[in-house]
Amino acid sequence: MRSTVEVLDDNRVKVSVDIDAEEFEQKLDEAFRKLARQVRLPGFRPGKAPRRVLEARLGPQAARGEALSDAVPEYYAQAVNDHDVDVISPPEIDITGGAEEGPVSFDAVVEVRPLISVTGYDQLKAEVPSPVPTDEEIDQQVDQLRKQFGELAPVTRPAIDGDTVTMDIYGTYNGEEVEGLTVDDYAYEVGQGAVVPEIDEQLRGSKAGEILEFNAQHPDPDEDGLLRFRILVKEVQETVLPDFDDEFAQEASEFDTAEELRTDVSDNIARAKRANALASLATQVGEQLAELVTDDIPDALVDAEVQHRLRTLQMRLASQGIEVDAYLEAIGQTAEEMAEALREPALQEAKTDLALRAVAAAESIEATDEDMDFELAMLAAQVGQTVDELKSSVFAADESSLKGVRLDARMRKTREWVLERVEIKDPDGNPIQRSSLNPDNESDLPPNTIESQTT
Repeated sequence: MRSTVEVLDDNRVKVSVDIDAEEFEQKLDEAFRKLARQVRLPGFRPGKAPRRVLEARLGPQAARGEALSDAVPEYYAQAVNDHDVDVISPPEIDITGGAEEGPVSFDAVVEVRPLISVTGYDQLKAEVPSPVPTDEEIDQQVDQLRKQFGELAPVTRPAIDGDTVTMDIYGTYNGEEVEGLTVDDYAYEVGQGAVVPEIDEQLRGSKAGEILEFNAQHPDPDEDGLLRFRILVKEVQETVLPDFDDEFAQEASEFDTAEELRTDVSDNIARAKRANALASLATQVGEQLAELVTDDIPDALVDAEVQHRLRTLQMRLASQGIEVDAYLEAIGQTAEEMAEALREPALQEAKTDLALRAVAAAESIEATDEDMDFELAMLAAQVGQTVDELKSSVFAADESSLKGVRLDARMRKTREWVLERVEIKDPDGNPIQRSSLNPDNESDLPPNTIESQTT
């Protein structure tokens, strides 16, 4: 097989392929064997009729159309791979020779990913939450842990938020008792807002023995009337928290001292804040990269991203046992409306991708063997295999797919290159070092976390 590529206008190329008659004979043999399995001839078992008999019975052209239909896509794919043509849409194929006999030739005109240039990618700025835990945040987490081991004790003072009120509650609507709003000895934490806001408003400042009667807005917006409540406050209790000491740490955790437990709480908050800040950084950088792209984006790229997002949604719904039609009905959208709603974020993602490719080209960023090893390790972890198992089970059968892995590694490296050069500040204007957002162990991150957030 011989192939050439000619650059056309409008982000298109023409891939021309020539196949010698001798080489195409192998495809004809395969086509005749396929026909032999489909055609019943007297005296021959299915699949056993020789080619010469089939040619005599069906004609010499019987298998040529079948061979062309099967072989042309294979030759096209090989030519695209040989010339590293970055196609983004199905080709328009024209058989230019060999439709009836002899050598075969064809042209394939296909749209390719545009090559663009961007500037300003090394001057991006972002504002992210501080990754450093405050004493207040640590105290709140410690108090939440203490609350799990707290004990209720009655008080004579008026109820405040956080107190537990034991009450008899009677609720009616249009004079009729409402099921679920009439309960005796109901323990309720003031301030949690679990029923209607008016209940918390009335319970604040109440004491044991008081009777509260009031109206409240119905939580169902389709109902116009008011709910009527009558509440007997029977007891007010506060939560008494245990002392935060070594004894508590040993009871509530695997740590021996309160200091060790507090340090662990601080570390957990820091990890969460770093992840939050990193996600915010990646999102902002992705948006800013997209804004650098002023070129028109091919519809094929946007359409492909829309379809990718739809497939991802379908898989996520299927994993939860939810039918797509049921989901669409629940959100009040048609499939067409959903696809249209996805076009804008798909366009933004296509722009970000093109911008990153432009950065990689401008800065001569390439994936090294170490980058490839890291990318393969990430893929292997996703499918529960070792790198060697992945290579033997997937890439041995399709070596061209390794090009895709190398591209992924290059894009990952480019994203990190951009992120390292962003000017980062917290909401108070204090500088934040990019390295301070790194996780304790990057291998603990889900695969493609940074990539999906950035793009």
